[in-house]
Amino acid sequence: MNTENTSGVTEEELSSLLTSKLLHNFSVQPQNATNENFYNALVLVLRDIMRQKRLKYIQQAHKNNTRQVYYLCMEFLMGRSLKNTLFNLNITDEATTVLKKYNVKLDTLFELEPDAGLGNGGLGRLAACFLDSMATQSIPAIGYSLLYEYGIFRQKLVDGWQTEMPDFWLPGGEVWLLPRPELTKQVMFGGNIREWWDDGHHHVEHENANVVLAQPYDMMVAGKDGRGISTLRLWRSTAPGMDMSLFNQGEYIRAMEQKSMAEVITQVLYPADNHREGKSLRLSQQYFLVSASVQDIVRRHLDVYGTLDSLPDMTAIHINDTHPTLAIPELMRILMDECGYSWDSAWDIVSRTVAYTNHTVMGEALECWPEDLFSRRLPRIYQIVREINNRYSAKMMELTGGDRDKVGRMAIISFGVIKMANLCVAAAHSVNGVSQLHSDILKKDVFKDAYSVMPQKFRNVTNGIAHRRWLCQANPRLTSFIKNKIGDGFVLDAAELSRLKPYADDISAIEEFLDIKRANKERVAAYIKEHNGISVDPDSIFDVQVKRLHEYKRQHLNALHILHSYLELKENPGMDFVPRTYLFGAKSAPGYYLAKEIIRFIYALGKEIENDAAVRDKLKVVFLEDYRVTLAELLMPAADISEQISLAGTEASGTGNMKLMMNGAVTMGTLDGANVEITQAVGRDNIFLFGMTAQEVEELKKRGGYNPQAIYNSNMNIHRAIDYLFKGFGGSSYGDVAGSLVGGDPYMVLADFEDYTRAQKLSADVYKDRHKWGRMALLNTAGSGRFSSDRAIRDYARDIWNF
Repeated sequence: MNTENTSGVTEEELSSLLTSKLLHNFSVQPQNATNENFYNALVLVLRDIMRQKRLKYIQQAHKNNTRQVYYLCMEFLMGRSLKNTLFNLNITDEATTVLKKYNVKLDTLFELEPDAGLGNGGLGRLAACFLDSMATQSIPAIGYSLLYEYGIFRQKLVDGWQTEMPDFWLPGGEVWLLPRPELTKQVMFGGNIREWWDDGHHHVEHENANVVLAQPYDMMVAGKDGRGISTLRLWRSTAPGMDMSLFNQGEYIRAMEQKSMAEVITQVLYPADNHREGKSLRLSQQYFLVSASVQDIVRRHLDVYGTLDSLPDMTAIHINDTHPTLAIPELMRILMDECGYSWDSAWDIVSRTVAYTNHTVMGEALECWPEDLFSRRLPRIYQIVREINNRYSAKMMELTGGDRDKVGRMAIISFGVIKMANLCVAAAHSVNGVSQLHSDILKKDVFKDAYSVMPQKFRNVTNGIAHRRWLCQANPRLTSFIKNKIGDGFVLDAAELSRLKPYADDISAIEEFLDIKRANKERVAAYIKEHNGISVDPDSIFDVQVKRLHEYKRQHLNALHILHSYLELKENPGMDFVPRTYLFGAKSAPGYYLAKEIIRFIYALGKEIENDAAVRDKLKVVFLEDYRVTLAELLMPAADISEQISLAGTEASGTGNMKLMMNGAVTMGTLDGANVEITQAVGRDNIFLFGMTAQEVEELKKRGGYNPQAIYNSNMNIHRAIDYLFKGFGGSSYGDVAGSLVGGDPYMVLADFEDYTRAQKLSADVYKDRHKWGRMALLNTAGSGRFSSDRAIRDYARDIWNF
């Protein structure tokens, strides 16, 4: 692997460029510059380097007639970029040396950068990983998303209750963004559509529309060794200007209101949509993203090829989950209304260009829009979607032999609701899930009707992670260990990690591996002491569950078991118990009351245990506030156990499970999502499995035989723990959490509780055997190579994008 400087910039040139930026952009000499000055200047230098490399990269791609990938996603959870960019361009050492001359530490500059929280969780982090891997795999790509003024909220716990604080990320993050005002687009909302025919040609005019401007800002992402540069184009909404006619008529408030309504589109990531105004804003965000992006894609293609006939041959438009689905009718609109294509010709182009990745089996996340809202907000798009539905339904009637029930389930518009997932399946040439189990569920359940008619569309691409960030940068000690054992080939080819397997039987290698783990645990212990005021023992089991807070992810199963363990210890303080530190990190959707109650329960349980002198040296519960990418980079290398305990059949894939196993954590999990493939990779002896399978869950549902009340009545441990929740502790009751379990328990927490308790006990028993545990942990790292996003991107390129 090439580890030499691939930026084309020497240490002397970097020093000169940095000095120049400080002088010309900040009017300061290096010896007088602040750390903030150095941070901003260094970012500007890197931005210029990547911009130049990007131009050459794309010129060469056009020269070679290389297909372009356009990846549309409502979120890109980028985290920090400085460390990643320096690493991928191989100039970390040069930057360190140059800054040292001015008594500036590079680590200090890293801490000045805010997390670019333009995402909510795994979906956005996956998209960010893919930009890195596409650049490394030399696949020319642009990601499209929105420039949210406030990213994912900062989480503040007030007596355990999640409070959302605005995330002001732009003051330190905007320096990465290159404004492209010359590429501004117009996006039209509302109004009415006038149509007429003239000499056999169909004309469409959008009248009285509310026009919003989409201003693009580019963030560049370097591939490893500078192989390629991906661009993330972020759109910011703004009004065309003040409506002076309204203003001059004295309608001051209305004039300002129009401007504010335009700008609110990109103000906040994922506004709550449990009311009509929120739904309207989310729909506006989604159309704003796809309209600006598709206009941009068409312009880029025409600039090079002069015709859209070749769009399917030279372009892959990828819809990442249902949020950007309206790219389909928007491309149809442009082809027909602006370029004069017939319906059939336009549909042929669209259906050979667009591919769709589904990321969920949860009905609530398969987006649907009220037809009346949709038709008023997007009148022309509504006309096109309605026509797609009519033609698609007619075709499906033919293919199903007139099966109205089946076609009704497949319809895009049904009973006043417009279904985005069905539109994707109708139009895309490829529909993929993100783990083998998930893809099977799509075929057998979620899209079973479409699969029965169009099986050739469906395939699987298991998710992956950017292992250079999550291993090489997040865990430098483990990376050095791996390089010493097998060389550095794994940095570019994660499959090389399998060469670590023989070291699982080498006691000295296991000891070294465990020493690295303990050092990483000490770093996390120091962070917890500083931020939570709690002392945790690095020799205890670090049992980690970090992910979005949702009932199906079953943080409350984990917490209920901790409560059970606490009650057992109180009853029998002298019992044999391996000290355990449970670490949680999670944000709940702002309007998700029960998820917030679960957070409050976990937080209060931690305080209750910490205040109990008889128990606190054996059991700790720490809720890490404001979980984000940077905190994950600290936490992943320190985990002993990776909690992946969703009800089987509910998690599409997961990527936290991959990051944790790569860093030597052993999975505690159900056979759900990518856990199935993790089990295949490491073997059943190196994972703690429990719970029902997806098939068993479905069978139980079909029988109608799941009765959580009966389990509560018959299981003493569950009964005691839930009664404790109803009664309350720390001055508060947790009856809503307890009631949700006894009264309905939609994700079958109580059904899996006993087997989860067994798996927890087994993990404690194994942890007592240091070498056995070390062997399991090392084999998890050795088996993680298949979960690199480089592999996932190669799968997409080969099987979907036709590279």
